[in-house]
Amino acid sequence: MVTTPLGTTRLLGGLLAVALVAGLTAAPPAGAQIAVSSNDNKVVLVDGVTTGVASAPADTATILDLSVSPPKVLAEIEVPGSVVGPPFSVAITPDEGLALVTSSTKLDPADPKKQLPDNKLTVIDLKASPPAIIARLEAGKGAAGVSINRQGTLALVANRAEGTVSVFSISGKTVTPVEVVKLGDEKSGPCHVAITPDGRMALVTRDGDHMISVLSISGTKVEHAKRDITAGVRPYGIDINAAGTLAVAANMSRSAGDSDSLSVIDLQANPARVVATVGVPQSPEGLLFSPDGKLLAVAAMDGSNKPRNSPFFGAVGKLLLFRVDSATLTKVAEAPIGRWSQGVAFSADGKTLLVQNMVEKEIWVFAVDGTALRDTGQRIKVNGGPAAIRIADKPR
Repeated sequence: MVTTPLGTTRLLGGLLAVALVAGLTAAPPAGAQIAVSSNDNKVVLVDGVTTGVASAPADTATILDLSVSPPKVLAEIEVPGSVVGPPFSVAITPDEGLALVTSSTKLDPADPKKQLPDNKLTVIDLKASPPAIIARLEAGKGAAGVSINRQGTLALVANRAEGTVSVFSISGKTVTPVEVVKLGDEKSGPCHVAITPDGRMALVTRDGDHMISVLSISGTKVEHAKRDITAGVRPYGIDINAAGTLAVAANMSRSAGDSDSLSVIDLQANPARVVATVGVPQSPEGLLFSPDGKLLAVAAMDGSNKPRNSPFFGAVGKLLLFRVDSATLTKVAEAPIGRWSQGVAFSADGKTLLVQNMVEKEIWVFAVDGTALRDTGQRIKVNGGPAAIRIADKPR
């Protein structure tokens, strides 16, 4: 892995954090609650087929303030990203000082209709005026899901195309590659890595060989704990509640029109294990616990990414809201969303829920009142297809 300092010709082809929002002159205001959306401009959905865009504009990252209603766009800057992989390819430090954005794919220069594995990890200084890229790092091939521990000292990246997890240390604004943890061969497909709140364990979904690997963490030393959990077919996205007692993984199965599932993992059991399975509509891309852990949101494509002549085509996706009681998930609300939907993000108070829709190139804003879900009608336009979104996981 190689660190590329700011200002070299390798940094976004020499482009330095270009602010795309008119009038932006300062860092995010004091009291802002930051969310970052990674937006892919390289591909579009053409009748169910992910299609490369010739001479595509640069991918972007949109920086949002969730402390106001409606949420406000603070900045958009050019940052490599990718829709390939779970919508967890961005992470924010607990102090909201840095954002890390991965890029799992890039267009093949010989044929823009094809994509090749990428390995970029871009570091954004969110407190700069305006927010700016300060470094680009290299993770592994197919760098996808990324998480930062709640201590703000460690970042882990799942590398889909080489069967590894990249480990980075964080000190202030400096992100440094430490080591690479081997999990399986290049077909094992590590997708996302979620870190427990105490920072001592992580779970890595592997959609290539249908397992969830357990990692042990001590400081910056990360090791495979020799425990692989059996979930459903193609475990993909995964999230852990704030108490560190429960994890839920989304299983994508074969994308053959059948209902998909969520695997509920009891982290208090020794060893951790799947204790329940819950059915959901097709392609549950986005999932996230609310900050208090009482709710789980799931964004399912429900066939909206299929060709129109497919018997499994659906006109729109679905946003599902589950109440969490111990290890039991009970669906309490459902709402239609856009097409080819990706990530979800709660505000810190759990009252606002964002959903990304790739086809519309919009982030939709929902209000959460107890277990009720309401579409506010607010639509946040972004420059590119919104492919991943996160807020900071802060110590509680």
